[in-house]
Amino acid sequence: MSERTVAVGSAQGLHARPASIFTEAAKKSPVKVTVGRPGGAPVDAVSMLLVMTLMVKQGEEVVLRAEGAGAQEALDELAELLARDLDAAP
Repeated sequence: MSERTVAVGSAQGLHARPASIFTEAAKKSPVKVTVGRPGGAPVDAVSMLLVMTLMVKQGEEVVLRAEGAGAQEALDELAELLARDLDAAP
């Protein structure tokens, strides 16, 4: 199993817009990805509602996990995405 820990960069944390962008990217992943707080129960990264229930604020860390072919690349991409401010204009 591959794992990445990343600090959330979005100014408002993982609220609606950043959670939507993240879950849409996770849906394109070739592997199942979970996300959760360190030491907490992980949730399915493709569920916007479940991701939002984590109530992650800017600067807080989350743990991404995936297993299978393409897991490393998927986690690299998703970790890079979460580290950015997804509230900022594109």
